[in-house]
Amino acid sequence: MGMRRALLVAGLGVAVGYLAKQQIDQYQKITPEKALENAKEMFKKQGSISGSWIYMKPEEMEKDGLLYTVYRGGITREADGENKQYEFHVDVDTGAVIGAVQTA
Repeated sequence: MGMRRALLVAGLGVAVGYLAKQQIDQYQKITPEKALENAKEMFKKQGSISGSWIYMKPEEMEKDGLLYTVYRGGITREADGENKQYEFHVDVDTGAVIGAVQTA
C-alpha cells in the first residue's frame, strides 16, 4: 500500500506542476532580451544594425489615449551611408513594437 500511495502522490505532484507551469507561461510577461530581439528583427528589414540597447526596467507610456507598460530601447543602423539612431518602445505584455522615432 505504501508504494501505491507514493506513486499516486508523485503522479499528482507532476500533474499539478505541469498545470502550474502552463498557467505561469500564459501570464508571463516578455523579457527585456526578447523585446530587444523583436525590435532588432523589425529594424533588420530596413537595413543592417550596428548597435542596440534596452533599458531593463519597464516603464509606463501613454500613446493615443492608451496606457502601456513598455521597455525602452535604441537601435543604431546604417541608412544612406551614415549611422542613424532610433529609440523604440516594446509592449511588455505582447512584445510588439509600439513606436519608434529617429533621435539622431
